[in-house]
Amino acid sequence: MSKTYYDPADLKKFGNISEWDEELGSKFFDYYNSVFEEGALTAREKSLIALAVSHVVQCPYCIDAYTKDGLQRGIEKEEMMEAVHVGAAIKGGATLVHGVQMMNKYDKLSM
Repeated sequence: MSKTYYDPADLKKFGNISEWDEELGSKFFDYYNSVFEEGALTAREKSLIALAVSHVVQCPYCIDAYTKDGLQRGIEKEEMMEAVHVGAAIKGGATLVHGVQMMNKYDKLSM
C-alpha cells in the first residue's frame, strides 16, 4: 500500500510547529490550551464542538484527536455522530443561504 499525504503519526508532531518560530508557536499553544479550559462550557461540551468543527473543516488530524478526546471524556458514539450532523447541517445551510446572493445577482442582471 502506498503512503498517503496524511500520516496519523504526524499528529504527535503538532507541538513541533513551535521549533521554527518559538514565540508564535508558544502564543498559539497558550491560546489553544486556554480555549479548552473549563469555563462557561465544560471540557466535554468543548470536545463535542471541536469534533463537529473538525469535520466541517475536514481536518483528519483533528477528527482523530477529538474522537479520542471524546472517548476519554465518556462521550457516546451517538453523541459524536449527532455533533457531526449538526456541523454538516450548518455547513450545508451556509452553502445554501449563499444561494440568495446568486438569486439577487441573477435578478439584477436579468432585468
